Amino acid sequence: MAQDFSHLDSKNQPGMVDVGDKIVTSREARAQSIVFLGPEIVAQFVKAGWETKKGSILQTATIAGTMAAKKTSDLIPLCHPLGLDSCKFEYEVQEDQVLITCICRLEAKTGVEMEALVGASVAALTIYDMCKAVSKAIVIKETKLIQKTGGKSDFKA
Repeated sequence: MAQDFSHLDSKNQPGMVDVGDKIVTSREARAQSIVFLGPEIVAQFVKAGWETKKGSILQTATIAGTMAAKKTSDLIPLCHPLGLDSCKFEYEVQEDQVLITCICRLEAKTGVEMEALVGASVAALTIYDMCKAVSKAIVIKETKLIQKTGGKSDFKA
């Protein structure tokens, strides 16, 4: 059975979802972005401890991603403004790419998936920005939700 779009009313007009009658629950979402750098660039940055003239790549990505996650409702028009209880980042440096995981958590009436997705996306863009002088072949391969819990329907990729 097809699911209706949550942000469209009966006349197909966009609007925020009314969460007024929902109960507050503990919610968490994990999103992942993958940044392909290539093996040469990864080796170069691993050797340098992920430091550049602009500063630490991964620390800067964490700060930027956190700032973005907190501003999600300013960026995505129909998102509810949420006060995050936690926004954490994990990085897995592989041979030719970096996997970024953004984990957002809160107590609320609505989910925190968009905050995790925005956080992971902006962290990926920050890595791109800090590495672009070394290579123009960097690719942000994907951003996806990998898990959410605490709402009407849990999800795990």
